[in-house]
Amino acid sequence: MAIDDSKPSVQATDNRDDDERIEEAVSGARGSVSRAPWWNRKRYFGSVLFNVVTFLLPALYGTLSKLWVAQIDGSKVSTTDSYTYIGVFAEVINEGLPRGVFVVVGDRSSRSIQSRVNITYTLIYVQSLLGLLLSVIFCGAAANFAQTFVPEETRQASLTYIRISSFSTFFSAISAAVAAATRALDRPDIPLVINTTATTVNIILDLALISTVRAKSIHPTVNTQAAIRLTCDGCGALAGLIYFIFMSRKVLSHTPVGMRAATKPNFIALKQLVRAGIFTFTESAVRNALYLWLISNIVSMGNNYATAWGVFSTIRWGLIMVPVQALEASSVTFVGHKWGAWRAKIGSQVRKARATWLDIYRIAQPALRSLAIVFFIEILLFIVLAYTGGVRSFAFYLSNSDTVSEITEMMWRSIEWCYIFYALSTQMATVLLATQPRWYLYQSLGSNILYVLPWCIAVTKIGMTEENAWLYHRWVFGGSLVVSFGIILFVDVVWALWLRSGRSEMAPIEESL
Repeated sequence: MAIDDSKPSVQATDNRDDDERIEEAVSGARGSVSRAPWWNRKRYFGSVLFNVVTFLLPALYGTLSKLWVAQIDGSKVSTTDSYTYIGVFAEVINEGLPRGVFVVVGDRSSRSIQSRVNITYTLIYVQSLLGLLLSVIFCGAAANFAQTFVPEETRQASLTYIRISSFSTFFSAISAAVAAATRALDRPDIPLVINTTATTVNIILDLALISTVRAKSIHPTVNTQAAIRLTCDGCGALAGLIYFIFMSRKVLSHTPVGMRAATKPNFIALKQLVRAGIFTFTESAVRNALYLWLISNIVSMGNNYATAWGVFSTIRWGLIMVPVQALEASSVTFVGHKWGAWRAKIGSQVRKARATWLDIYRIAQPALRSLAIVFFIEILLFIVLAYTGGVRSFAFYLSNSDTVSEITEMMWRSIEWCYIFYALSTQMATVLLATQPRWYLYQSLGSNILYVLPWCIAVTKIGMTEENAWLYHRWVFGGSLVVSFGIILFVDVVWALWLRSGRSEMAPIEESL
């Protein structure tokens, strides 16, 4: 197994100038990091390759599922968006503790492998309980959920779909915990197994039951698609969990700590997770609450408008967003490693320390790499998609409606350029997320409270109709991406200056085992 199993030990006086050598010294890797080929999962570019494939698979399926539903009943495409909006609620718990692991589990320099694995198991237990609780709540409140997030024309017919989809929250919570923690453990192959399993089973069942090549005796509905998705989410979560248990058992067999001790939930592990995760949880709760507030306004504009927004989101947040997501996952992982190496160099119990500009550059180096790569990719995609006119055709295939495809194309042309700023912001934010998450919370509150919240209030007061709604919504969604870029840039600079001055306070590192 690629995870290193030795106890970290480093002298605070180790001043070598190569971060990978520092990590090797403190983790006992004995050259395994720097000597591994570039495509190895423990190296930055190898991690990017794994993450591209990992995010590509569900993006492909998300696109295919809308194609199938459009063929079954084009009017029910907006019903499938309720799965997405359930996922937005689930994001609050999936982006809470799991996003804090990059500071905790990602610290491979100051923590032993036993402690990192124990923290991962503790996270999985907590996430499973939260996911199950949320699933039961959604199932019981299906009617209220539909009233808010499903257009009136398809509301009553969507209740069963929502009840089935609600239990995907449980499986997504497990998948999110396993995927985030194993990336921090330099095992991006485990998230790949999760998505490969789920997508493979999805495609097989879709082809057999709801695609255009299915047996003629089968008469699917959108509820068939919901049941298939639930089954496959469960298969993916179970496959990832089993793989992680197998690999952790293998690595812990060489350590003094047994598997039984490592798999028990631990209060110190939970405290370390909460210390980092409380900031990411709060950030996600605020951001997603405001987003859902806006979505309820979009849904009230009617089925065509709501479907067009769902199709736009599928195109933009599907295949096109894969490079951004993959680079973000690799960036946050390796910034966490660099941060851990610096903490080990200065002493893991030091609460305040002055970083040099070279230290700050090394910590942020993975994010800077991702920033340069994603900028090139996004500019290229913008040019290709803006001048080929393929968005309208793609939107028609996803919705089977000329009206919806026209509205989608209008949305695309007016705010697509703003997503270039989003791609850059995402990479810049990983520096904060993987080092001191409270700064990540600060930048998010800045953009959401100063810009998004006033618009959320305004759209409820403006006499909006389907004809003029996009005049306002484009300023909400597109404008927030540009404003967020400026705020993240400012907070990154302040974070660096604070760290350089020695005034930035850091949480102490505690071993759970």
